[in-house]
Amino acid sequence: MLELKNIEKFYNAGTVNEMCLFEDFNLSIADGQFVSVVGSNGSGKTSMLNIICGSIPLDRGRILIGGQDITRMPEHRRQRRIGRVYQNPAMGTCPSMTILENMSLADNKGKPFNLRPGTNRQRIDYYRESLRSLGLGLEDKLHVKVGVLSGGQRQAMALLMSTMTPIEFLILDEHTAALDPKTAETIMELTDKIVREKHLTTIMVTHNLRYAVEYGDRLLMMHQGTIVMDHAGEEKKALKIDHILEKFNAISIECGN
Repeated sequence: MLELKNIEKFYNAGTVNEMCLFEDFNLSIADGQFVSVVGSNGSGKTSMLNIICGSIPLDRGRILIGGQDITRMPEHRRQRRIGRVYQNPAMGTCPSMTILENMSLADNKGKPFNLRPGTNRQRIDYYRESLRSLGLGLEDKLHVKVGVLSGGQRQAMALLMSTMTPIEFLILDEHTAALDPKTAETIMELTDKIVREKHLTTIMVTHNLRYAVEYGDRLLMMHQGTIVMDHAGEEKKALKIDHILEKFNAISIECGN
């Protein structure tokens, strides 16, 4: 279980530009849940992901995974337990390295690097079969540099690479936003397949309300650092896009937009 307890985060503290993003923010996510998170720009969605991953520090509060307090754990150590796919396909792969080299790096995540070859030739068949599961023909391009691949191919690789080693959480930060509609559909289908097969606890931030409704078993809406909608299980299944739009519109009116 992931627990955020009494989280506080201020930007520009002590200045005239001080902004409170989170104040006494609490959230629990059960093992195996696939949570979709929606909300307007500035609602705190990505900042929440950065707090979980350790990219930005807390001012107050605690973060627990499986009961273990990781609040002070550095980002690089958290990455052994958390896989993350970013909005920009270029952030999840190394363009100057081949597909094989990228797969080898991901395969060695969290392991010590000694004076030995970076690629384990005995694992090549495993990499090829893993890539074949994507259905994009990448298994026949092991020695092609990742920089020449399309954005969708790179994002599919980033998704696969982030889940190659055993992880406890998968973080998806608007991972289809930079893709064309057809490719985004492919990536979402792959996402659902990987999450289900590996039983991953997953948090997906998205601006695509249809994806938020169709995928996952829990939906959160955030606004100004608070959770204003939280539906899971049968309630989540009964949700329609119109319900979410109605809430968005109500918030916009309250804010004077």
